[in-house]
Amino acid sequence: MTGADEAPNRSARRAGRASPGGARDRASERAAARPRVLRLPGGITLRHSRRAAAVTATVLLGCAVVGAVTMFTGTYRIGTGGIVDVLTGGGSDTDRFIIVGQRLPRVCAALLVGAALGLSGALFQSLARNPLGSPDVIGFTTGSTSGALVVILAGGSGAGLGVGAGSVLGGLLTAVVVYGFTAARGVSGNRLVLAGIAVGAMLASVNDFLLTRADLESAESAKAWTYGSLNAVSWSQVTPLAVALPVLAAAALAMGGPLRLMEMGDDTAGGLGVNVTRVRAFGLLLGVALAGTAIAVAGPIGFLALAAPQLARRTARSPGPPIGPAMAVGALLLATADLLAQRVLAPFQIPVGLVTGALGGIYLLWLLSRERRASGAG
Repeated sequence: MTGADEAPNRSARRAGRASPGGARDRASERAAARPRVLRLPGGITLRHSRRAAAVTATVLLGCAVVGAVTMFTGTYRIGTGGIVDVLTGGGSDTDRFIIVGQRLPRVCAALLVGAALGLSGALFQSLARNPLGSPDVIGFTTGSTSGALVVILAGGSGAGLGVGAGSVLGGLLTAVVVYGFTAARGVSGNRLVLAGIAVGAMLASVNDFLLTRADLESAESAKAWTYGSLNAVSWSQVTPLAVALPVLAAAALAMGGPLRLMEMGDDTAGGLGVNVTRVRAFGLLLGVALAGTAIAVAGPIGFLALAAPQLARRTARSPGPPIGPAMAVGALLLATADLLAQRVLAPFQIPVGLVTGALGGIYLLWLLSRERRASGAG
């Protein structure tokens, strides 16, 4: 294209940008992204935007669709009328066992675990101000796995509360160690990520050592658990997470304002009245609790806490931690991955952690290519 041809095109583009229709579109987009304040009892204020609310509602609709497909399909075929009968309190014993005892808790577990990991990743990435600041990258997931493995190999049950307690405690101890390494010279995003990667690598070796010292049956059971799976999930595992998640999510929402200010830098946040040390410590505690309770149900699920907050932030265009969208996107990603784990090699089922790992690799390749295109354009 010649320079003479480019000049009219540039003029047309400038005219399009200056046109009333273009101005109205940009004004509407800014209005959709503009945060609104919702005041709750107790002096708590929540900021949200129409765009974030629309994204969350759309993703939740996708969750409902994936959940319905999971419920209404499977190796054991049950007609739509039979499933409706079971859900309304009727149906045969076999149908009730399949729907209420297997498929329904699995769908609920996928949605709850995905939401918890999405929120945990959003908190860690906001605190670290780094898109790599997710619990599986900076070692907290590995620490939670270490705590759970100790309980399992000591004779605990994969479905017991002991595994949940071990998982949360292992994550908390890992957070204390990582925070201790970084606090001496000031906690920054890069230091937190690097220290977490180093501690996570050491804990991964500890986990392998624990497996080598266990008897064959316990080691096989624990190794299968470390892949991340929802194959044998039950209501006894789902219920504690269903109780804990709303409480932890409400605490995260209450921290939304301080976290948004901390993303501008510790000095700026401190100058605006934020107690940076307290908010960071409480945020780490919340993130570890979310990751630990999720791991107790499904085992370590890789890449979900890394990808869900970034996808939510890009679609919702959130200026702060995208708490609601991140939970919804995490739930949709894990529910979709679990559906693929059930159906791709049916009647055989593969651990959902392997599917999320593959999807996470695709996500990282996409992110790399996107960054390369952006640098090339610049």
